[in-house]
Amino acid sequence: MDALAALGFGPRQSNEIAGYTLLTLLDLKPEDSWEKVANPLRGITPIIEFVAEHYRQRYAPNTRETIRDEAVKYFVEFGMLLRNPDNPSRPTNSGKTVYQVEPAALELFRKYGSRDWSHHLQSYLASRAKIRGEIERERRLSRLPVKLPDGQTVRLSPGGQNPLIKAIVEEFCSRFVRGATVVYIGDTENKFEHLHTDYLAKLGVTIDAAAKMPDVVVHDTERNWLLLIEAVTSAGPVDGKRRKELKELFQRSIAGLVFVTAFEDRQAFGRFHQQIAWESEVWIAAEPDHIIHFDGERFLGPYPDVTPSALVKI
Repeated sequence: MDALAALGFGPRQSNEIAGYTLLTLLDLKPEDSWEKVANPLRGITPIIEFVAEHYRQRYAPNTRETIRDEAVKYFVEFGMLLRNPDNPSRPTNSGKTVYQVEPAALELFRKYGSRDWSHHLQSYLASRAKIRGEIERERRLSRLPVKLPDGQTVRLSPGGQNPLIKAIVEEFCSRFVRGATVVYIGDTENKFEHLHTDYLAKLGVTIDAAAKMPDVVVHDTERNWLLLIEAVTSAGPVDGKRRKELKELFQRSIAGLVFVTAFEDRQAFGRFHQQIAWESEVWIAAEPDHIIHFDGERFLGPYPDVTPSALVKI
């Protein structure tokens, strides 16, 4: 706790839980000296298990969020911890996510309690901006570039469903909604990183921070359709329940709603085909020129229950 405070962390990031988290990530047992610190790869649950085994301090399973949000998250932002250094493409929300003490920080902690601690601490703090810059550079290099219809490029965190989201934006849109505006992309690290709030507001849609957004929202400006697209790699197709949720979330839209579920290949589609809602569409990235249409009188278009009255032809 003293070491964390010396690094400049506030009370919540240098409290008891944060202290035990640091000891665990340094693989430091009660009888060990600071000279023996190491930097193993550890996830949140192994942190809890290490503290219970070696320090007889037992934390409830729901403490995982506290450790992640009040300690580990800040350590990563500070540049003291690396997230998934063994596999940068692993999504942040993966159950396999691990953390490791950054090498320069590891060398610093080896000096804790020694006469050289103050000198090394000042030297580390002075070089921290450079260390963080290197970490950010590596993160940027590992991010996934996605080219939007207007030619701009956004970068998503690697792994998870983001490669499929890239295919949706670059392949699906170029074939079926050319010239459309990508209004929203849900990144696994920051779900609101690419969100045009003002654009949606002009369409009558206001999004709450707690809203369960689809993975991609695209506005077909020519036909005034709002395509709500779910990218499915492990869960979350547009089934009957999800269609109803999205209909309610975008109920004030002045654009007609179109529901699309995207899969990587037929095998992935096969695991969910019985759940797909009627009056919705399915797109398979491995066969990008085709759409599977689930019933109804129209192909890739809004149905009467999700068509604004101003758009309904009488």
